[in-house]
Amino acid sequence: MRIELIKKLHDSHKAFVELPEIDFSYQFIDQVLGFMFPEHSRKRYKSVDELDKVYDSLKNNLFELLMISFDKDKEHANKVLNGFWEQLPGIYEDIKRDAEAIYIGDPAAYSQSEVVLTYPGFYAIAVHRLAHVFYQFKVPYLPRILAEYAHRKTGIDIQPGASIGHNFCIDHGTGIVIGETAVIGNNVKLYQGVTLGALSVDKNLAQTKRHPTLEDNVVIYSNATILGGETVIGKGSIVGGNVWLIESIPVNSRVYHKEEVVIK
Repeated sequence: MRIELIKKLHDSHKAFVELPEIDFSYQFIDQVLGFMFPEHSRKRYKSVDELDKVYDSLKNNLFELLMISFDKDKEHANKVLNGFWEQLPGIYEDIKRDAEAIYIGDPAAYSQSEVVLTYPGFYAIAVHRLAHVFYQFKVPYLPRILAEYAHRKTGIDIQPGASIGHNFCIDHGTGIVIGETAVIGNNVKLYQGVTLGALSVDKNLAQTKRHPTLEDNVVIYSNATILGGETVIGKGSIVGGNVWLIESIPVNSRVYHKEEVVIK
């Protein structure tokens, strides 16, 4: 029995593909956020030359991660590397707008710097926007590694394939789940415990849209569950707490869960 087990494990080890180093991936994403937002790294770079050196260091680190991800395919790694850095200015602007949306939407926030430094919703969104680029480039493993890192740190689970518009606000955030094919418009706000999920987990549906669409200016309150790839929450709608939805609603709808509270 021992020999059979060892042989089986040996076959497994032979088939093992080199994967991106987990801690190095975590360090990279936090370094990128620190490069863009001094509040995150709590380090202020005093000159353009300093920032330029950090930029070069980050490019080298990413190239190393991509070379592992693409099994030493230098051409493929360089293509993604260049594509990522070309998109970074736009991602930076999107993340800044998310921070502003969270700040404006939360009376308890005293500054955007506080949002960047302390708000789990901001961190989860920022990491998602970076991971989503790698997802679009079909980088193996790395997008999910980054998404699960943010999930572990914040309790917010955003699959890296989800498409998210401008000015996205997550308030509190713990327990939020956003599926791979979810589409979220501009100026959307989610509270804790919201699920944007699938009606079925059948593997045959892997290439289909399984998760809902939220149009612009939608607010979803805590613990609401919205399921299904054909479910569309119309523009300007508000979905109340604890609501269960598996069908579309028109623009400017108000949906709520009614329950009786009796005080004796």
